Amino acid sequence: MPDDAAAARAAAAAVEEESAFSHPAVDPDSTAAYGDHPDQVIDFYAPHGERVPGEPAPLVVVLHGGAWRAPYDRLHITPFADFLARRGFAVANVEYRRGAALPAQGGTGPVAGRWPETFDDVAAALDALPALVREALPQADPRRTVLTGHSAGGHLALWAAARHVLPKDAPWRTDAPAALRGVVALAPIADFTVAEKLAVCGGAAGQLLGGDAKFAERLPYADPTLLLPTGIATALVQGRADLVVPQAVAESYADAAAKSGEVVGLTLLEDVGHFPLIDPAADACAVVAEEIAQLAW
Repeated sequence: MPDDAAAARAAAAAVEEESAFSHPAVDPDSTAAYGDHPDQVIDFYAPHGERVPGEPAPLVVVLHGGAWRAPYDRLHITPFADFLARRGFAVANVEYRRGAALPAQGGTGPVAGRWPETFDDVAAALDALPALVREALPQADPRRTVLTGHSAGGHLALWAAARHVLPKDAPWRTDAPAALRGVVALAPIADFTVAEKLAVCGGAAGQLLGGDAKFAERLPYADPTLLLPTGIATALVQGRADLVVPQAVAESYADAAAKSGEVVGLTLLEDVGHFPLIDPAADACAVVAEEIAQLAW
């Protein structure tokens, strides 16, 4: 029976993933560069759904997932970006440098992320965003910005909102909190220690930090559970049936936040796995949009 249950969960997860990736990519209204590398770009989607007439639209900044690995770029999350735009949000979909092939594996295996380039890019994108938004999305109200991200992008969203509490020698540290209404992290890889114990995404968090030799040294600069409290409203949305990033990872972050004196919302969705959170065809995606709306409006 346990094997049958596991097989059923795996089959359900496969159906969810297929649905999420079945939507064609949605072209943005415009794209702007925040650096010289081809991956240092942001796609912008103008609001075209129902919203208050004449009122500037809240801005949602999206950070895609994919275990920080090169094969997974921002294209797979463009249907989600368009879904938010159709609900009246202005959307900025951020690309960033991810890991390429591992030379030690003969160039055949994608490593998770680049140190420090992945973090360099997210910090640079957020710093450049206000000026780029003024040019590309005049309909947007940057004063009502919500940061969201899925999976590895959820990690980056939590990290980007915590730059003001990074160690003092961190190159990405800011003097003050980001001007955000809040963060909505979707099935985030939010606790690297727990993620590594559970071998999330094949040990992607460890790879991102440079492997065992660098893990402990770099952890305080990258792990959201060590960057608390942020003072920024934060909500996590997590499927209880998630086999990719189990709910224990999100729960550990929420527990760490509580111990720091900060309240973090944690919405656990029954019978929902990893991908429905960004699948416009799934009910879970509407839940995500409502969580964002509660912070933005």
